[in-house]
Amino acid sequence: MKEGDILFTGIVEETGVIRALGMSGHSGEISIRAKKVLEGTRIGDSIAVNGICLTVTSLRPDGFTADIMPETVSRSSLKSAAAGDRVNLERAMAADGRFGGHIVSGHIDGTGTIRSMTRDENAVWVRIEAEPGILKYIVEKGSITIDGISLTVAAVTDRDFSVSIIPHTGSETTLLTRREGDTVNLETDILAKYTEKLLGLAGPGSSDGVTTGSAPGSSAPGNRPGSTDAGGITMDMLEALR
Repeated sequence: MKEGDILFTGIVEETGVIRALGMSGHSGEISIRAKKVLEGTRIGDSIAVNGICLTVTSLRPDGFTADIMPETVSRSSLKSAAAGDRVNLERAMAADGRFGGHIVSGHIDGTGTIRSMTRDENAVWVRIEAEPGILKYIVEKGSITIDGISLTVAAVTDRDFSVSIIPHTGSETTLLTRREGDTVNLETDILAKYTEKLLGLAGPGSSDGVTTGSAPGSSAPGNRPGSTDAGGITMDMLEALR
């Protein structure tokens, strides 16, 4: 990880409490009571708050403050947050840190709504409804970040998806304190978004962004006469992944 990169893993370090939330229009400042995430933290560092990457603007012995931009408010559950709410906290991963969850950027894709919470022996199934634009990146056994928590998708439909919460995750995060109808922040697996973009990049003479391994300019199947090498992902590459 080079200098300037910010990366989280979705492994919550502690839960904090919103001390104050001052909004002016669609932007403002949030003050959070915390302890563990303050260790080694300096002004300008990043902390994920319920999965939202925020920059520390001031520090005090028992907490920190951060600015909130309009984009953050519009995409996240912060629009309905209030003083006294518990939040999941994680510091940006150090270059030599352990990678315990999955790649989390701290840039929220949108929100979902909890539709049911069902106990299954020692676990709890949480079903969350989300928009199609978010669901298209969610696959069974894939990764999803819910309020900053890295979780494995247990089931997915065209309207919602479900995760199974083990006791440790339930006790160390805020998810099981939520209720049906509550809004949660969602960040889908960034690798899925990169893959979609790569496969959708159409090179010269190509309509789908995927080319064959034929020589540039050849008339072999998959290459239009007179076309040049489209570069990027080729059918040979995809075949090699099988």
